Amino acid sequence: MKLRGVMKKRDLEKLGIVGVEAQKEAVLVASRAKQFSFKKPQLRAALEQLAESPDGYLDHPLLGNLARLVKRGEVVTEYALQELKYQTWGENIDADAHAQMRNACSLPIACSGALMPDAHVGYGLPIGGVLATDNAVIPFAVGVDIACRVKLTVLDLPGDQLDRNRERLAQAIEKNTEFGIGARFKQPKTHPVMDEDWEFSHYVSSLKEIAWRQLGTSGSGNHFVEFGVFELFTDRDGVPAGEYIALVSHSGSRGSGAKIAHHFSRVARDKHKDLPNKLKHLSWLSLDEEVGQEYWQAMELMGRYASANHFLIHRDVVKGFGGQVLFQVENHHNFAWKEEHSGREVIVHRKGATPAGEGVLGYIPGTMVAPGFLVEGRGEEAALQSCSHGAGRTMSRKAARQRITGHGLRAITREHDVTLLDAGLDEAPLAYKDIQEVMAAQSDLVNILGRFKPKIVKMAPDGELPED
Repeated sequence: MKLRGVMKKRDLEKLGIVGVEAQKEAVLVASRAKQFSFKKPQLRAALEQLAESPDGYLDHPLLGNLARLVKRGEVVTEYALQELKYQTWGENIDADAHAQMRNACSLPIACSGALMPDAHVGYGLPIGGVLATDNAVIPFAVGVDIACRVKLTVLDLPGDQLDRNRERLAQAIEKNTEFGIGARFKQPKTHPVMDEDWEFSHYVSSLKEIAWRQLGTSGSGNHFVEFGVFELFTDRDGVPAGEYIALVSHSGSRGSGAKIAHHFSRVARDKHKDLPNKLKHLSWLSLDEEVGQEYWQAMELMGRYASANHFLIHRDVVKGFGGQVLFQVENHHNFAWKEEHSGREVIVHRKGATPAGEGVLGYIPGTMVAPGFLVEGRGEEAALQSCSHGAGRTMSRKAARQRITGHGLRAITREHDVTLLDAGLDEAPLAYKDIQEVMAAQSDLVNILGRFKPKIVKMAPDGELPED
């Protein structure tokens, strides 16, 4: 293929000018060369110098944009892929999850990676996958449910009061939560997050009405709100060791976050049309680009929006029952952060993984009948200071629906003294790994400070499609 009589595609690749977008720009440069008094030999020499040292051409009126594309390595071709090694915690992680992690680590923007013990297949990056990249963000490595997070609220009520107040606690959940796709309150709630700037992006601003109507609600799939008994193992920050009634929630940025994820992933895929099919869902946005900054700003807004959802859930459910808050812990597990690792700033994607820097608190849920854990990170660098976000699935949602009935699910919850207000069959405990084994596999990543036993659980009704 000739580029306006200047040189062929393979000639440009030999110079280091690769990929669809960079070579399109080279075509444009060639078509305008005469306007800048470039002859063919001069242009070839300039392109050779640009490929070797693009910094010297960043401000050039003809070659500046091409220099920026070459400098960023914005577009990849198959031969640019690498074989970056990653460390795995835990056993019995399915081969497809490992394949997805290898794919992620093959990207030219990848710096390092890790796989958590709850890992299983996702879109692009596996659930439980942690990936550090160089100045680029991957929408589907953040996740469809941007800023999906958990929150733990420990109340000043002794744990032994839960059974005698079980009905009132259940009513507090029922009256103050809404679950499922499209869930919203008849009277929308308010929070300062809705007064923030949503106008930085035309697409994001178009979602503000949806976000407002869903404010304070929970999604489908594995999202939940539950009361239970929390045991704090040792005194902490003025709170004595002991058993307390506690509230835990798990949800994210609802419909607006999902739409943002899909929109920007499409934009990223359009920028990297030459990626192999197995890597399409790992298409990225450079943070040097305006659209990359737009996604980053949208992601951070969704983080604050998801936190607002949890704030309203906990405020209103606690108000519906009573008691004073002793302490709260919350954390994202579908997000990207700018962090320093190995002496350089990188973008750390944690998709279904919890931040576990030294001394950082987090909460790792189990299942509707298995315990969750308050943890403190140990700052393990090989794991990019991360840990699991839950127990992790062992079977697909379809398989779970085929293997268990509503009667069977109720029998399991009764056996564990759990009041199940609602849930899908695909969230049956047998669909998940043993949380005790998961925690044992990451003992070098976190210290366990407390344990939560669920007693009253509400999730989206059966038949809802998962949002994460």
